[in-house]
Amino acid sequence: MSDCADTMDPLALAEEVEASVALKREARRAARIQRASIHALAARDAADQVAGRVRDLVAELSPGGPAMVAGYWPKGDELDLCPTLDMLSLAGHGVCLPVVSGVAWPLLFRMWRPGHPLVPGSFRIMEPMTDAPLAQPTIVLVPMLAFDKDGWRLGYGGGFYDRTLAVLRDSAPVLAVGIAYAGQEVPSVPRDPYDQRLDWLVTENGVSRFAPTPP
Repeated sequence: MSDCADTMDPLALAEEVEASVALKREARRAARIQRASIHALAARDAADQVAGRVRDLVAELSPGGPAMVAGYWPKGDELDLCPTLDMLSLAGHGVCLPVVSGVAWPLLFRMWRPGHPLVPGSFRIMEPMTDAPLAQPTIVLVPMLAFDKDGWRLGYGGGFYDRTLAVLRDSAPVLAVGIAYAGQEVPSVPRDPYDQRLDWLVTENGVSRFAPTPP
């Protein structure tokens, strides 16, 4: 039998991709509404609770000494990570922030400390100055719109974190720690083959560890 018999018809493949895109688009719409409503009620307390939990988790995950942790600068109704970044820096860990280098490229990370200046980057997200040293994180704190019980994350549609985690994990062990409100959980996140799974999740209610992805 020809190998071509096992190849999906191009039209069927296009329809499958289109259906997946539509499913994720609708999931993002619903997740944005849900996150905004949670943020309006729980933002301040949740930020402080998550900061302490992340500090303790990073200490547990890096028993040999300080870790290099990639955070993010919060935008809109994302859970505020600023208290977490301050706490990690005070604990002696290296902190870096993502920099968008191109629409279809993985993120870069540049060193940052509380009080250091930031500048608007792509998508008007604040980034370290271009003279800040590049960093290679071992722990990546990942924002999201939603998550499910199996550790799958619904992102914003650009694929930045999926591409970045794939590249980082190809070169060295890297842990992805999702940061979210507990109320952002959904029964199931629609996903594609290139989506990268979380290793851990931290919310204002606690810390969850997900089973490793089978090889």
